[in-house]
Amino acid sequence: MAGTVFDHPGVGGLEGSAAQSHAAHLEQTLLQARTLIESMVSLHRRRPAAASGVMRTDAAVTAETLERLVLRARRSVSVTLTGSVVFAEAVLRSLEQVPNGVAVRVLCTPAAIDVARTRLHRLPAVRVFRHELCGLVVVDGTLAFLRSAPGGEESSRAAIVTDTTAVSALELLYASAWSRGRRFLGHTELSPRLRTDLTRRILERLRDGHTDATAARELQVSLRTYRRHVAEIMRELDASSRFQAGVRAVELGLLPEERQSAV
Repeated sequence: MAGTVFDHPGVGGLEGSAAQSHAAHLEQTLLQARTLIESMVSLHRRRPAAASGVMRTDAAVTAETLERLVLRARRSVSVTLTGSVVFAEAVLRSLEQVPNGVAVRVLCTPAAIDVARTRLHRLPAVRVFRHELCGLVVVDGTLAFLRSAPGGEESSRAAIVTDTTAVSALELLYASAWSRGRRFLGHTELSPRLRTDLTRRILERLRDGHTDATAARELQVSLRTYRRHVAEIMRELDASSRFQAGVRAVELGLLPEERQSAV
């Protein structure tokens, strides 16, 4: 869940401090989301369904369960789509049954794009979020379907949450993650230049806080050439600073997510 810290000599301390504060807030929000989701899924083991507002459902009937829930939607359906092929297929099939006039939002991980790219293109509101979360479907802000698969598809667990407080909390966390997601169109139409090995190596050096001179020497290019590449990368990522370019590179899957100390 940790984010990547990018720094570079010459980047203003105020900007870096604000960005790190934003990253810390996001990280805390995601930790709360994971904790809440996992606790909701496990509640059925400790309390009767009627008392807890959590009903266990067999993951094998996920598709049928989702279709029933989605057909009840009158205002909104909010989805978190993971890299699970089974879950993605069940969710996308159920969304085909959404009644007219219901707003649908899909927040997906890069792994989900890999398994459902074509079908995601057909949906009107899709955003990409780098952090892995459990599968989630919230209907009208009144009930939720949760899927957790700690050991893979075969060991997946699922639950329907009807407790009003729990569903409201999930919806608020979803809204927070949605606001930080990037448009799916921007993710899928990255310039080929951003997908080259040289770009990846430059981004790695920005991430690790290398000076321009050191990075240029390691890449065996002139300092002028290196800085030109950095400027082009920032322009392609629509970033106003090297820190922002690094954060967006992680969000778009151009770099793995990890925290490293600046050199």
